[in-house]
Amino acid sequence: MWTFKTHTFMPKTQSKIQLSPPDFVEAELESLSQIMDQELPFKKLDHNILIATWNIRTFGGLTEKWVAEENDSPKRDLQSLLTIARIISRFDIIAVQEIKGNLKAFRHMIKVMGDHWSFILTDVCGGDMGNDERMGFLFDTRKVKLSGLACELVVPNEQVENIQEGAFSRQFARTPYAVGFKVEDKTFVLVSLHVIYGRKASDRVGELETIARWMKNWATDMNAFDQSLMVLGDFNIDRRGDPRYQAFASTGLRVPESLQELQRTVYDHHTKYYTQIAWFENHHNIPQLSIKYLQGGVFNFGPHVLKDRDLTPFQLSWRMSDHLPLWAEFSTRC
Repeated sequence: MWTFKTHTFMPKTQSKIQLSPPDFVEAELESLSQIMDQELPFKKLDHNILIATWNIRTFGGLTEKWVAEENDSPKRDLQSLLTIARIISRFDIIAVQEIKGNLKAFRHMIKVMGDHWSFILTDVCGGDMGNDERMGFLFDTRKVKLSGLACELVVPNEQVENIQEGAFSRQFARTPYAVGFKVEDKTFVLVSLHVIYGRKASDRVGELETIARWMKNWATDMNAFDQSLMVLGDFNIDRRGDPRYQAFASTGLRVPESLQELQRTVYDHHTKYYTQIAWFENHHNIPQLSIKYLQGGVFNFGPHVLKDRDLTPFQLSWRMSDHLPLWAEFSTRC
């Protein structure tokens, strides 16, 4: 029987801070908004819900300059931060991986986004494999409410032998984080993951298989808080059909076809499928998702941000991220 370690952190929202971006920053943010108007669905009250996942590389410190200079560390600066905030604000709920113990950039961002945005975070993951990381969800409170559940997966000791050596030591290095949400009359649970990368690809198989079993056990438990489950995050899956993908899909989790062959990173177009959004669909004895999938995609911010700096993808990754946000639009009319 799976057990859960509950953990909830709900901050008071902060008033929107007033930054006065220079003209070149304001112009690029406006241009970015226009691009997103073309490439992303609009958020519509009582009509849809936009859910996304984004591993934001080393989301911790911040250089409080509009443009970080060569000797500045970190390279993430105020322009980068406002750009990240502008992208996140296009969704109703976004799961964010790789939030660091240092919350400086995160705190600045949530203040910029304003009073109608809230969040819930884990504490940092201890140990070398935990990498001083947190997982979190940001959500627009004008549409989204918490349904009352927040927990991290805790595996009973007798289950430890099922996890591949190197990916696990008594508990997950970065425990899956589950939070319940409510939109209109629909409730559902989002489970955010950041699967350990390991020294080799096979190190991830045991962790992925165990997570898949956990999801199925929860979805079929009639006494569970909520059986409408979606899993999303950075699964570190190399490609569709490889042993990591097969482990992830072993109990019936499915990724919609429209999210399959998409670029996931700023480096690579076709061979890395690290980020995923999945749920159980048309599976015997498992309840269906309470919201209806409409469409999904990825937002490739690379060509549209920090354009005047002539950055390589690697340099861009330290200012924005090496991962691209993956999103899915759902209807509550089902």
